[in-house]
Formats: sequence, C-alpha cells, structure tokens
Amino acid sequence: MSGVEFALLSLTVGVGALLQVSIGFGLGMIAAPVFALVDPSLAPTVVLLLATGVTAMVVARERHGADLRGCGWALAGRVPGVLAGALLVALLPARYLTLFIAAVVLAGVALSIAGYVPRERRSSVLLAGMASGLMGTATSIGGPPMAMVWQRLSGARLRATMSTFFLVGSLMSLAALTMAGAVGAHSLRRTALLAPAALAGVLLARPLGRHLDVRRTRTAAMAVAVAGAAVLVGQQVV
Repeated sequence: MSGVEFALLSLTVGVGALLQVSIGFGLGMIAAPVFALVDPSLAPTVVLLLATGVTAMVVARERHGADLRGCGWALAGRVPGVLAGALLVALLPARYLTLFIAAVVLAGVALSIAGYVPRERRSSVLLAGMASGLMGTATSIGGPPMAMVWQRLSGARLRATMSTFFLVGSLMSLAALTMAGAVGAHSLRRTALLAPAALAGVLLARPLGRHLDVRRTRTAAMAVAVAGAAVLVGQQVV
C-alpha cells in the first residue's frame, strides 16, 4: 500500500466513522467502494473489522436507548443472511464481488431517495435482518435494510438500536468469514494500521456532530457513496 493509498483509506475511514456515530450509518457505505478500488482483498473483511470497533464504542455510550426486542428479531433473520453472504464471498470471483458491492450501494441509495417506509412488523424486521446479513457479510454494507425498517425511531434510539444490532451482527459475519477463510493476517494488519483513523472519527463525532444537519449529512454521504460505486463499476467495465 502506497502512502497516497494509505492517506485515502485513512480519510475515508475517519469520515465514515464520524458519520456512523453521528447518524447511525456511513462507514460501510462510504468505505466499501473505496477499499474495493484500492485493494479488493480488504473488502469486506477490513471494513467489517473497523465497523465492529466503531459500533462497540457507540453501544457503550448509548446502549440504554436500544430496542432490544427489535434487535432480537432482526438478529434471528440475520443468521441465514450471514451464511448466504459468506458463501458468496467464498464462491464469487473478486470482479463479481466488486460489482456486487457497487450494486448494493446504488440500491441502498435508490431506496433511500424513493422514501420507502415499510411497516415495522415482526416479519419486516426479520426480512430486513436477513437482507442486512447477506449484504453486510458479502459487502460490509448492511445498513440500508435496517435504516429503512427502523427509520421511525428517534435519532438517539435509532443510533443505539442499529449499533446494538450491527455489533452483534458484525461479529456473526466475521465468524462466518473466518470459517470461509476470508480473515487472515493481511486483513488484521491493515485493520491495525487504519484503526487510529476510525478512533479519530469517533472522537470528532461528539464536538462536530452537534453542528451537523442530519438531512444534509445523509445526502452528502449518499452522494459520496454513489460516486465511489460509479467509479468502481467503471473500473470493472472498462
């Protein structure tokens, strides 16, 4: 990894961590396309490892606001999704996995723009958990399905609920990826190198978060994610 690539990945992780803490998602959606561009071997494992650390810090700070019943049903749905996602990582060639990452980003943004709001029923939470497990394990982007089904929750409650779900869910995904042989010394070394950037994003979230307009920040995050996905598709098609 060159110095320029390391700087780009560090900046991406720092901004993604700041967004993850401030608005409940962002690290996976922004980082996954960039990581896949710089070094496809880093996605999804390194992004998941970094996201696990960030969500653990959010849970430690806001755990009392989580909807534990909803998390339970979502995690029950995540189990088969995780297994399917690990299978995709093990079987799909790197090129197709990269295109799948781009497709997940674009689909998540399209659904957000469409304003689709599913009813928060047990069946919808189960299905969202399953989709999140598949997407999160295969691409490290598991946020969109849960953000849709839980978008009626208030800001603090949404962050706590999603962070609790993603902490447990990410550990499940990492366990499955480890069994599939996708977690190795290379991934762990890169995670250690980029961990300070993630910590910086978390620490900056508190002083900067109160000045962020949530709607504009979400829009900016989605725009960056779409740009990364577009470049990713262009790289694979050309």
